[in-house]
Amino acid sequence: MFFKILKRQTLILLLSIFIIPQTILGYSDYIIASGETVGIKLNTNGILVVGSYEINGNNPSSGEKLNPGDVITHINEKKINNIDDMVDIINTCNCNEIKINYTRNSKKMNTTLNLYNDNGVLKTGLYVKDTVSGVGTLTYIDPNTKIFGVLGHEIIDTNTGSIINIKDGNIFNSKITSITRSSKGNPGEKNAILYSDKITGTIKENTKKGIFGDYTDAINEENLYKVAHIDDMKTGNAKMLTVLDEDEVKEFDINILSIKETEDKLKNIEFEITDDELLNLTNGIVQGMSGSPIIQGEYIIGAVTHVVVENPHKGYGILITNMLEEGEN
Repeated sequence: MFFKILKRQTLILLLSIFIIPQTILGYSDYIIASGETVGIKLNTNGILVVGSYEINGNNPSSGEKLNPGDVITHINEKKINNIDDMVDIINTCNCNEIKINYTRNSKKMNTTLNLYNDNGVLKTGLYVKDTVSGVGTLTYIDPNTKIFGVLGHEIIDTNTGSIINIKDGNIFNSKITSITRSSKGNPGEKNAILYSDKITGTIKENTKKGIFGDYTDAINEENLYKVAHIDDMKTGNAKMLTVLDEDEVKEFDINILSIKETEDKLKNIEFEITDDELLNLTNGIVQGMSGSPIIQGEYIIGAVTHVVVENPHKGYGILITNMLEEGEN
């Protein structure tokens, strides 16, 4: 649940040459369970095409040209990292067309694109962006490695449904201003003010198991919880940590319905919200709760990742060990 990227469907949202070496996981036995709402900004690895418009009756996306979801990596053999790079090349090339190198579904491709003079300004007719931003929940911080995890799932391109290839990014402070309640078939959302100048971490990865990077702000080690493995977990009562007003993290009651390993290591925990206060405010899971830590006794067991769209009182989560292993890779 990140922005409004959930589709309408039933489920929305770690010495010897004779010894075989074993994988040694670097995460700590105790980690900080956060629950804080954070702003997220991702810088794309190239320029993401999001649409097109006509110029004097010409549309650059007609035929076998660029489509929404394509990522432009080079123009006239020059690597571009952001929109400013693209504009500089177009304004100084002294040409009527440009050569484009781009990727589509991880496949490298190329084409040419005409430039059109519109009242003295050279235009491509493409809508493009080089950043993606929004709101999510900080799941954990490892106090030893300083690695953090957010969301518990990937950020995708809404045009193609594919994961966004990023260069880097940041997490930063935010405050919840209001809640749009969920209803059957329509997940609500957290509405927030983003403080992009108050950076708390640098993002390195956008993966199917979450957003990961290095935490750069001061760390409060009061909320240390033991990392649970699946044998430590049980169905029944648990807590979810999240923010519903400004920046106050609160505990809310949930009921764990089932816990299982899955081949893709996703949707491992099925749960329902039982907390009257939360239900009165949100009517269930809302977008922006992704990454909210799930706590059971002394353990952090996972994070919220998906809502059941037809019944927003119910949702799914990822095992915390699956997030930690991904963050260490």
